[in-house]
Amino acid sequence: MSKLVLQKLSERFGSGVLATSSEHGDDTAVVEPGIILEVARFLREDPDLEFNMLIDLFGVDRLGLPENDPRFEVVYHFYSVGKKKHRVRLKCRVPEADPVLDSITPVWPGANWYERECWDMFGVKFRGHPNLRRILLYEQFEGHPLRKDYPVQKRQPLIGTPH
Repeated sequence: MSKLVLQKLSERFGSGVLATSSEHGDDTAVVEPGIILEVARFLREDPDLEFNMLIDLFGVDRLGLPENDPRFEVVYHFYSVGKKKHRVRLKCRVPEADPVLDSITPVWPGANWYERECWDMFGVKFRGHPNLRRILLYEQFEGHPLRKDYPVQKRQPLIGTPH
C-alpha cells in the first residue's frame, strides 16, 4: 500500500514533488511550498488514499546541516484510519528571507494550533490562517526561540509590574 501513496502524489503533482523516499515503512514526499494546500486536499479526498487524520505538523531549522538551503522545513504527518498502516510524511522547505506557506486549516481545521506553534517557535508564517498569533509565548516576546541562531541569553520585555 505504501508505494501507492507516493506514486499517486508523483502522478498528480509531477515536478511539484521534489523527492520521495520509503524507508522502514515510512513514506516521505518533499513537495513545493506553493502546492501544500492542494496536496493536503488531495490526500484527504482521493478515494484510494482517504487520509482522514492529521497527526502532526512541526518546524525544523536546518541551519548547520550540510544542505540547509532553504533553511526551514515544515513537516506534516497524515494517517488513514480506514486503511490501516497507511501514512505519509510531507515536507515543505521555505527560505529564511520569506518563510511562508499556505495554511492547511481550510482542509484540516486541527492544523490551527500546530501552525500557531510553528509560527511562535520558528517564525514560519501560514498565509490564510484564521488567527496566526503566539500560542506558547506572550505577544511581546521578541524572536522565535527554536531557531538555532536564537541568542540564548537574550533578555525579553517584561510583562506587567514586577513584584
